[in-house]
Amino acid sequence: MKLQEMIGLAVFDVENGKEIGKIHDFILDENWSITALEIEGRALFSSHVKTVSWEDISAYGEDAVMIRSIEAVQKTDPSNITFTYLLGRRKLKDMQVLTEDGILLGRISDVYFEQEQGNTILGLEISDGFVSDLIDGRKWLPCTTEMAIGESAVMVPPMSEQRLEKAINSVNG
Repeated sequence: MKLQEMIGLAVFDVENGKEIGKIHDFILDENWSITALEIEGRALFSSHVKTVSWEDISAYGEDAVMIRSIEAVQKTDPSNITFTYLLGRRKLKDMQVLTEDGILLGRISDVYFEQEQGNTILGLEISDGFVSDLIDGRKWLPCTTEMAIGESAVMVPPMSEQRLEKAINSVNG
């Protein structure tokens, strides 16, 4: 499943069946794991964002994300968020992907994770520009422990360009 496909999904409280909001972004850590999701709707005059820890998600699918209860929604200071997918100061979307020997593979256009494996990022969808995407399609780079999220780019091991694959619509098949 791709993170971009989940942006905008409704988040429901299983306890009351109430819609809490919609997914606005994802919060990630340096170990390529999704740690939380951000729900839209920052309160007026508030500097905090509403987040739900990944552990408080009871289920998710194509149409909605289910959380245990309204108590799972937390107020989080944006300065405490290390990485995000779509927005924020250190977002993965559109970040350059460079090999350690200086080869630009492209920019991150989406992030894949496997539903059955929980919150682990499986790979990155990489765009090499609009024209290249039209001609060759986007590429998919499987995540490894050697990949690191830097200040301005994701650094990947040398020879990673050989591991690039044609992007697929879904990792789940």
